[in-house]
Amino acid sequence: MIQPKTKKRRHDIETTQDTLSDLPQCVLVHILSFLNAKEAVQTCILSKRWKPIWKYIPTLKLHSSNFSTLKSFDKFVSRVLSLRDKSIVLHAVDFHRNGSIESGSLKRVANYVQSRNVKLRQLGINVKGDIDHILPCISSCQTLTSLKLSVNPKGRYNYGRTLFPKSLNLPALTCLHLGNFAFCASDDGQIEPFSAFKRLNSLIIDNCSVNDAEILCITSETLVNLTMCNHSFDIYLIELSAPSLCTFAFMGTPYQIFSGNGLSSVKQVNIDAEMLANYSFPIWVLVSWLSSLANVKSLTVSASTLQVLSLIPDVLKDKLSLSSRMCSLKSLKVKLKPLSYGLSMAVKTVKLEKALKAGFEPSSPIPDGILELLLHNSPSANVDIVECSRIILSSYEEFFKLVQFDDAFDHLYQYSSSFFLRFLQPSSHKHVMDDLQLRVQHLNELVLQTNKYIHLAKEEIIQKNEEMSALKEHMKMFKKTLDGIVRQMHEAIKLQL
Repeated sequence: MIQPKTKKRRHDIETTQDTLSDLPQCVLVHILSFLNAKEAVQTCILSKRWKPIWKYIPTLKLHSSNFSTLKSFDKFVSRVLSLRDKSIVLHAVDFHRNGSIESGSLKRVANYVQSRNVKLRQLGINVKGDIDHILPCISSCQTLTSLKLSVNPKGRYNYGRTLFPKSLNLPALTCLHLGNFAFCASDDGQIEPFSAFKRLNSLIIDNCSVNDAEILCITSETLVNLTMCNHSFDIYLIELSAPSLCTFAFMGTPYQIFSGNGLSSVKQVNIDAEMLANYSFPIWVLVSWLSSLANVKSLTVSASTLQVLSLIPDVLKDKLSLSSRMCSLKSLKVKLKPLSYGLSMAVKTVKLEKALKAGFEPSSPIPDGILELLLHNSPSANVDIVECSRIILSSYEEFFKLVQFDDAFDHLYQYSSSFFLRFLQPSSHKHVMDDLQLRVQHLNELVLQTNKYIHLAKEEIIQKNEEMSALKEHMKMFKKTLDGIVRQMHEAIKLQL
């Protein structure tokens, strides 16, 4: 008698050998070490063989983004730390929690790591809390080779920076990634936070600033890779002394100036420059960087970087100092991406007449003549233009589609650059006062509309999205402009009276 299909399939499943579970435990532990802690724990349901495996993993990856609520994440962390095998020595830890963390919870994690860190190589901590709770944990990791540290001050509305410890002894450290720190001067008045790291190879400085001085010293004989990210308006000088430096990467708004020939040894460069409200200072900082790249062989720039360069008055006529450098350039890559709101507004402001004729949008993502300027002394260099997928929002409409809010925005009319067109178009009124009043009305509409969007946007999105930061900066500009026009209008009224 022929067996039904369902029974045959069930029989096949029952007789199929579980070859994966037959692997040695050390192999299974190695496999699970590539998973985050939540995924590793979930494997315990596969079979009795898998049930205790996760307790022996020497890596610990705890990210709150893998949980629906912070409460469930904190509960999971507490359970994992208590149930893991106490004899297991940690090799790598990555702890990332959004929102302010309670002192007790942070201490619990730090104490657990400190008690099992005799062979710890990689440590990543990204929290909003008190750095004093985790400093003993970090300082005791004498075998640490990679440290990624981002500590925001505790408090819902605290957007300041955490003071970086002046003395941090990590003799084996080769890779350092710092986020949201303020570097302070030592007793001799110098700010040189990295001099103690004698084996430092890669350094990432993300949204950091300096206190008590205007010069940040980066001195390292071993530093090969330097990456900087900046989305603030902090201006300071960087004294860079790194003869082995080979690669330099930057993302954000350039406000930091390198002194001397610190970038002269660099061979590979990747720059993704943006701009917010102030478009004069960052432009010349970017030019100074490019002028210092005497020996660069590979240059990667974003379309927004080229747009920033195009804002320089008569850039193609003057040729600037950057055209006299980069004689060794072999490769030039341009990454095309939508312009951010801040840079888009800067381009529209500087190139107003052309923009109005072309529909108030830049005519091309790559400005005319800028590539030729960069290739002036290396005409035979290979040029590669690539499309890159990146979530950069060029309009408020795209922003609110991405945010996935409720229907709170449905009643708001669509934001449009027609506000600017109406504000800047030639006057149709014979009397100057009527013209001023109409322009003030248009600008008031823009301020009110923008305020509505900012008010309804959630705090977490505002903190993390550079478009909202740019929006706030332009709000300041709008208000200053409006105040100036109203003041002039009142003075004109007084003169008439």
